[in-house]
Amino acid sequence: MSVQSLTLLGATGSIGRSTLDVIARHPAHYRVHALTAHRRVDELAALCLQFRPDRAVVGDAESAARLAALLREGHPRCAIDHGEAALCEVASAPEADVVMAAIVGGAGLAPGLAAARAGKRILLANKEALVMAGQLMLDAVAESGGLLLPVDSEHNAIFQCLPIDARGRADISRVRRLLLTASGGPFRTATSERMRAATPEQAVAHPNWSMGRKISVDSATMMNKGLEVIEARWLFGVERERIGVIVHPQSVVHSMVEYIDGSVLAQMGQPDMRTPIASALAWPTRIEAGVKPLDLCAIGSLSFEAPDFVRFPCLQLAFDALAEGGSASIVLNAANEIAVDRFLAGRLGFLAIADAIRATLDALAGSIAASIEAIFELDARARRLTADFIDRGAASAG
Repeated sequence: MSVQSLTLLGATGSIGRSTLDVIARHPAHYRVHALTAHRRVDELAALCLQFRPDRAVVGDAESAARLAALLREGHPRCAIDHGEAALCEVASAPEADVVMAAIVGGAGLAPGLAAARAGKRILLANKEALVMAGQLMLDAVAESGGLLLPVDSEHNAIFQCLPIDARGRADISRVRRLLLTASGGPFRTATSERMRAATPEQAVAHPNWSMGRKISVDSATMMNKGLEVIEARWLFGVERERIGVIVHPQSVVHSMVEYIDGSVLAQMGQPDMRTPIASALAWPTRIEAGVKPLDLCAIGSLSFEAPDFVRFPCLQLAFDALAEGGSASIVLNAANEIAVDRFLAGRLGFLAIADAIRATLDALAGSIAASIEAIFELDARARRLTADFIDRGAASAG
């Protein structure tokens, strides 16, 4: 196995740190070319001192100056830059063989697309890139000869259960359904009254996974699973009707593939993101990831239940957006990001997140955005409309 150079987009998040933990276990096979973060400068500086990247990128000039000061003594040779253009440049730089796309939200689309156009081996943890621009991303990968490998635990599980060719393309000709599992989040058994009064701290307290605050809220509303349904449509080329969601509280079965002969293949493991990260990093082989073995006898039993689309309307909104087609998924994602941000800031009720998203989807029904410029324009418009809906107080009581 030759040494691979890696650019990590979103180094200070949970996926970024798990990625660095995995590659640190294999110094003979992986080196870091570039690390990026938005404004968590102190954390990025510590990672730069540990992993000695050639380059580092942050969100703005002030953060870049601060990072430079922090690295002046310990790692002065690290080239520091800032802004979206710099992110796209390091994502497509010829020095990097592998790009881990782990920036949360729509901000990850531009650098992810840059990596795709440059023919990189992309480890995709940023589901929003496919939710917003699935066809553009897939076309770019096909045209450049790149490779797109899923890192989300559910999609990586499905990837492991499908026949895959040398270009990472799945054969779904004999597949009946893809079954995405969901933990149900912290409110799986909660009443509507408890959910209405939910605080941000309650919403981010995921029972199984360690994730960032935004993704944790998405898990609590089940929007995360809805976005994953849309992502699965693009990654594996399946119709909406062939994608199902099953609530599995233990988070041991990460997803399943049901074949036309009745066989169901499931990928199982600890709820630890280092497993899918290592799987994508090393594919088509495998490497040690530091994850403890799965002890099914200690777990004792596994349970499954149908999702509740009434108590978790965000999941239904995602299926509806996928059914509508066009650019509804762009609107869905943008509205959700604004609504979750307002909820975390204490300016929107938990149940009102779905209300804000629904209002924006209704207002922009039938929108079409085919180019990257049009996608960003529609994304910005949806964000403004959602913010206006919330600021007018129509959803604040949720």
